[in-house]
Amino acid sequence: MKRKIDFLVIGSGSAGLIFALKVAAHGKVIILSKSNMEDTATSYAQGGIAAVTYSPDNYEKHIEDTLKAGAGINDKEIVRITITESTERVKELIEWGTHFDKEESGKYALAREGGHSEFRILHHKDNTGFEIQRALSEKVKAHPNIEVFENYFAIDLITQHHFNEVVNRYRKDIRCFGAYAMNEKTGKVETFLAKVTVIATGGLGNIYQTTTNPLFATGDGIAMAYRAKAHLENLEFVQFHPTSLYNPGEKPSFLITEALRGSGAILKTKKGNVFMKKYHELGSLAPRDIVARAIDNEMKLSGDDFVFLDARHISKNEILNHFPTIYAKCLSIGIDITKDMIPVVPAAHYSCGGVNSDKDGRTTIENLYAVGEVARTGLHGANRLASNSLLESAVFSHRAAMHAIGGFRQIDFRENVPDWDAEGRVMNEEMILITQSKKELQAIMSSYVGIVRSNLRLKRAFDRLEILYKETEDLYDKSILSKDICELRNMINVAYLVIKMAMNRKESVGLHYSIDYPEKKEN
Repeated sequence: MKRKIDFLVIGSGSAGLIFALKVAAHGKVIILSKSNMEDTATSYAQGGIAAVTYSPDNYEKHIEDTLKAGAGINDKEIVRITITESTERVKELIEWGTHFDKEESGKYALAREGGHSEFRILHHKDNTGFEIQRALSEKVKAHPNIEVFENYFAIDLITQHHFNEVVNRYRKDIRCFGAYAMNEKTGKVETFLAKVTVIATGGLGNIYQTTTNPLFATGDGIAMAYRAKAHLENLEFVQFHPTSLYNPGEKPSFLITEALRGSGAILKTKKGNVFMKKYHELGSLAPRDIVARAIDNEMKLSGDDFVFLDARHISKNEILNHFPTIYAKCLSIGIDITKDMIPVVPAAHYSCGGVNSDKDGRTTIENLYAVGEVARTGLHGANRLASNSLLESAVFSHRAAMHAIGGFRQIDFRENVPDWDAEGRVMNEEMILITQSKKELQAIMSSYVGIVRSNLRLKRAFDRLEILYKETEDLYDKSILSKDICELRNMINVAYLVIKMAMNRKESVGLHYSIDYPEKKEN
């Protein structure tokens, strides 16, 4: 089945929905959602959205904090664009129905998180992302020009290589004509032809054993863009959130928001010793890469499986008002955080790299945009400043939409696009082959490409991944198409890119820390 549409959006998180709402007045929009529309990484975001709202905060302070967290390898123009446009984009979210917490005076209640010099995080209790997703979803559902296709798995972007044209990464005229996506209810692959295609597929956390990402965050957009020969960058910078709830076997790992440390919670060893001041002057509020490495080091020194986050001195009233989700979750496993310390461990959380996109969200492939976590805008550099991610989505989805509106009418649909070729796929192997390969992949990445790396660990990871790659490609070529085999293939593609880019970076900077290069090189 073929469908023609002005704007095809792959992903239904905040980045995809904001873009869709912006362009819907100008043309027809289809949104492909891998699961249901509200089940997105945005919905899991607890902490908030960073924006300059009140003095004494100002744009220059926020810019400086972002550059400092990113170890100075951010794109300074992109940082300035993002921060100076933050206030308008947040106002827009509010106009669209997002409810951020307010003080009794009517002013917005602002939190402070690691790496921030001022209180500038707008939040809705401890489920800010869920609230933003709710507001955006309601508007999307009410818009007559937007259709949402739930449980549709995007398999590949359609470019010239589907017409048997030679395509390489140095070719400057690669064009995107839409995407192939599988209807999970029927198992059939459908063709979506679009003038403009947007990847808004989120992150890659599930290439690791322990992650705060939802189970569907398997790097699909990054893998599709890589196979289509788009340029990608900075995938070695995977942010591990320092504090996920230590609850073995639970997936995804439950996030203990940084805002709890912003309210005064303190990291301690299992023996009760405060340790973060040894590593950074800001103590428990140091940037995330420093906190994650510190926790990792303390665990290795002690042999313990976790450290503690102590919030017992925070008033119960503040806990219940600002962190009700965390309180309820911990209570469900027998931990009363007003009386007990919280066991925490670092977990893969956010990808600072991805598909290269410019200040208007454009990738190196014509008519293809990338927004949200899947994109590498240059904002984050070597490490994301807390709560800049939701802001990045809002800013660049807006800019991408404005650019796409200006040019989509001059784009023609590509005719004679072939249907998906399923010829020769007859094997329907047992799931054990896929699940075991996934476990092996996650073990490789967690053991060798985690918080602390080395040349030897990366080489070992690369060699083992090559075997998995060959086995999986062979299985993919012969098997009846399924979401499971496609996800595994995407995860292996993305893991390869993370390893390769980590091997190419001969320094320790931000989230990439190697024992072979303990100090960042001076430029």
